[in-house]
Amino acid sequence: MIRVIKNAKIFAPKYVGKADVVFDNKIIHIGKDINPFFFPFEVEIYDASGLLLLPGLIDPHVHITGGGGEGGFETRTPELKISDCIKNGITTVIGCLGTDGVTRSLENLYAKAKALENEGLNTFIYTGSYRVPPVTFTGSVMRDMVLIDKVIGVGEIAISDHRSSHPTFEEILRIVADARVGGMISGKPGIVNFHVGAGREGINYLFEIIRNTEIPVQHLYPTHMNRSKWLFEQGLEFASKGGVIDLTALQPKYDEPCKGEFNTVDAIFKAYENELLRNITISSDGQGSLPKFDEMGNFVGLDVGSVSSVWHTICKVVGKGLPLEEAIQVSTINPAKVFRLNKGRVERGYDADFILVNEENLEIVSVVSKIKARSRLFICSFSLVHFLLNRRSGTRRSLASVY
Repeated sequence: MIRVIKNAKIFAPKYVGKADVVFDNKIIHIGKDINPFFFPFEVEIYDASGLLLLPGLIDPHVHITGGGGEGGFETRTPELKISDCIKNGITTVIGCLGTDGVTRSLENLYAKAKALENEGLNTFIYTGSYRVPPVTFTGSVMRDMVLIDKVIGVGEIAISDHRSSHPTFEEILRIVADARVGGMISGKPGIVNFHVGAGREGINYLFEIIRNTEIPVQHLYPTHMNRSKWLFEQGLEFASKGGVIDLTALQPKYDEPCKGEFNTVDAIFKAYENELLRNITISSDGQGSLPKFDEMGNFVGLDVGSVSSVWHTICKVVGKGLPLEEAIQVSTINPAKVFRLNKGRVERGYDADFILVNEENLEIVSVVSKIKARSRLFICSFSLVHFLLNRRSGTRRSLASVY
């Protein structure tokens, strides 16, 4: 089915003006005043007057099967629901395990990724968990990269954290080397995602890899890099050497960072001021536990990460003055480059993943997610009236009835 969205103001992510978009599973054409009534096939037409059309959001760090467990079995967190992603504009997620690589399994992670894909979400996963040596499907990181279709990298490997397995530099280097070669063989990016804790070493291992080995920096992808201002400064140095760092988005429940953390909004502005915004992504840590520990390392409580934090953070950044076309890069074009995805842009030939938002208040109205050989349309809000015109029947009906 060919669809046409008309009269939207398009951010690709750069602002390109008001135009129409023709798409099926990929974007076929973008132009002004397209007349679909001359198309020799059935067409669905949507009027997007008053709306902004943006690339779908990519969330590169989500605990799709749940996370947690640091406070006992009762602190395991629930699985991700697709509705939470769609209503918050997320069309692609990278799923991961975390602290718990025992009661949470890669097999379950894979099955959940497949389930979410069948429901309409683009999904990939990491092999491994916090621990070294990593848990794998096949007994080898490299074999997982080559043989398991959804495995796009390794992670989240914990470093500089009291919950890590305190890996040696040589162990980390071997994982990165295997991910690189596995990625080369399989045509994947071979990313190693590092959970970076509050330890004093920070990402020193990653700097050592850059300085003393032949492995390119693009395989190293540290997350939670706004855990402290000091760690973020270390991250900016890493970014200045060509690396990409991931920041944990601001949770709407708090609207302020936890004690000691560097505000995500401030971090994005600082990266922008240093001309390093292209080296920044943000992720939700969705469904992961956000544990709290006292000075002695004792567990004292936790909250659950929400995928809503990604769009919430972008809106906060825009509200403080960063242009929308700059702000959305951290969740569109930047992660798409990291993972070599044909996403993150509203351009001809790219996957038809995009969101429509209210121009006045940035409320998400509709989401289009490209899955395999089809496009699925999700309706997240009915605050504006939209209509669909079916060329064959000539009937006019509410967009809310189309799935």
